[in-house]
Amino acid sequence: MSLINSEIKPFKATAYKNGKFIDVTDADLKGKWSVVFFYPADFTFVCPTELEDLADNYAEFEKLGVEIYSVSTDTHFCHKAWHDTSPAIGKIGYTMIGDPTLAISRNFEVLIEEVGLADRGTFVVDPDGKIQIVEITAGGVGRDAKELLRKIKAVQYVASHPGEVCPAKWQEGEKTLAPSLDLVGKI
Repeated sequence: MSLINSEIKPFKATAYKNGKFIDVTDADLKGKWSVVFFYPADFTFVCPTELEDLADNYAEFEKLGVEIYSVSTDTHFCHKAWHDTSPAIGKIGYTMIGDPTLAISRNFEVLIEEVGLADRGTFVVDPDGKIQIVEITAGGVGRDAKELLRKIKAVQYVASHPGEVCPAKWQEGEKTLAPSLDLVGKI
């Protein structure tokens, strides 16, 4: 079953952000655009490159009104230890959610049950709490924050311009399409 346009399920977790432990719930994601960014584990190999890439582009996400929530099945304590010891992870200013109960990973259908780790899943959630983008990649394939920014700009454009859609490789400011009978077979 597709998660597109489904509402996020309730959750409550402890996270690490800006030197503090904070509580995060599904309600925190509502009212603004959010990225829920699952990765397998702290202190690994591909994961820190992805999280650093998000950190390096975090200001661009904030300009779009997007909050980032990274999630792994590690604890919030582990996130703090990683943040304190890794130069790449030390750059992170966004929320790092611990999911040791595996509930959030199950809610987003990215849990690899037999090992208790999350797949590399990216979810863009709209202000109504509905999932608008889902991307899941193999464990050895890192994601790209700039491509995620492009997709977020497209989904935000479509959300604010009913009746228009963004074609492949669309960049902000480029021409969009207005689907109609007149366009059938002409693209």
